[in-house]
Amino acid sequence: MYKLPYFTEEDTEKVIAFMKENSFAVITGFAEQFPVATHIPLSVEIKEDGKMFLYGHLMKNTEYHRAFKKNENVLVVFNGPHTYVSASWYTDPRVASTWNYMAVHAKGKITFTDEEGTYQAIKAITNKYEGTGSAASFDQLPKEYIAKLIKAIVGFSIEVESFDNVFKLSQNHHHETRQNIAAHLQAKGDEHSTAIAKEMEKRYS
Repeated sequence: MYKLPYFTEEDTEKVIAFMKENSFAVITGFAEQFPVATHIPLSVEIKEDGKMFLYGHLMKNTEYHRAFKKNENVLVVFNGPHTYVSASWYTDPRVASTWNYMAVHAKGKITFTDEEGTYQAIKAITNKYEGTGSAASFDQLPKEYIAKLIKAIVGFSIEVESFDNVFKLSQNHHHETRQNIAAHLQAKGDEHSTAIAKEMEKRYS
């Protein structure tokens, strides 16, 4: 990450909200030769004592599962919107173009659950996205199917020990240039450009 003080969001609540909104994250760890990674939907929870935990489940006996069992230290990457920013939009374009983006890196230790914990992990993530009234809600799944599924996957929790963020939103430019950037991004009209423009406008209006 391009870690500079003016690109860092100091409001922890905003960072946690971002993680919850962008909870399809990448978990990376250490294998013998190369790093390993997997993309996983996560639940982000803050306990009463202020500790942060990430919950989810993954396939057993994969390269990353074996690596995480061997070394419990993991890095979790939460990616948000990102977009190219042309220097031609600056009041003085005689500098480098750049990329605006929002991301959080969380470091912690992963712990795997027993079968009951895996059952609860499947239930939690299914009900989070399907609710309880859907034809695909957890209580609609056949017990035999769930029992077979639990043999193939395993639930986990990650106790977060530290997390950093970069919310790079042209904070290093003056007001007129930021307005120009936001206007051009809105004009592009794609999802990421529009999201970054809205974040800039919220902060600089």
